[in-house]
Amino acid sequence: MVKKVCKRCKIFVSGDQCPICKNSNFSESWKGRAFILNPEKSEIAKKIGATAKGEYALKVR
Repeated sequence: MVKKVCKRCKIFVSGDQCPICKNSNFSESWKGRAFILNPEKSEIAKKIGATAKGEYALKVR
């Protein structure tokens, strides 16, 4: 099964709506993953714009 990624906030989504931005615009074409555990202290989270704990795609098409 291919994972869906929200095009706006780049978080992996399992339902029909993004839990962060409430968007329903998804992509199945992505590259790279980052697991963000503490977005307040993570330099990677700041670079990709992650604001919540979770699994993020680094590049979304």
